Amino acid sequence: MNAADLVFGACLLLGGGLLLLTLIVDDIFGGLLGAIHIGFDVAGVSPTPMLLGFIAMFGVGGLFGLHGLNAGPGVATLTGVIAGLLGAGVVFGSFKVLRSAESSETFSLQDMVGSTGRVAVGIPANKFGSILISFAGASHNMTATADAEIAAGREVKVIAIAGTNLVVEATPATTKEGARSDA
Repeated sequence: MNAADLVFGACLLLGGGLLLLTLIVDDIFGGLLGAIHIGFDVAGVSPTPMLLGFIAMFGVGGLFGLHGLNAGPGVATLTGVIAGLLGAGVVFGSFKVLRSAESSETFSLQDMVGSTGRVAVGIPANKFGSILISFAGASHNMTATADAEIAAGREVKVIAIAGTNLVVEATPATTKEGARSDA
């Protein structure tokens, strides 16, 4: 194994590994890579993943140039640069698509008043439980309280907000005949 193999292999492992971590655990790992972020975006995409994509594909292209094309280090480096630019472009396109798929809708808890959900964890009277509520195109598991005890599985309506918690009341249960009942 020569020096070119070590350089290209290290680029592949380091760039590819960091890019994979960025994709999988971006919330945790993104903060560590935030130091690389210089304060600008390229069309809404951070330059960090593009740099990591370039480094990883530079390693792949360099190894391909050395072993696939049986070229010397100079040609392998040129092959690595071309592959790196292509890799950065693919990462840019992928992150651009991922960014556009993110929900841009923001809402406040106050917007949930009047919505209905289902109790996930039973709510004791004047204590806390949780409800599952579908709102703004996503499902949310929210902490909720109520004046009366509400069993898990029961449908509830949000009637107010208390801090960061929802205040709910049970909706009338539907009987088999379709009539509403307060039971």
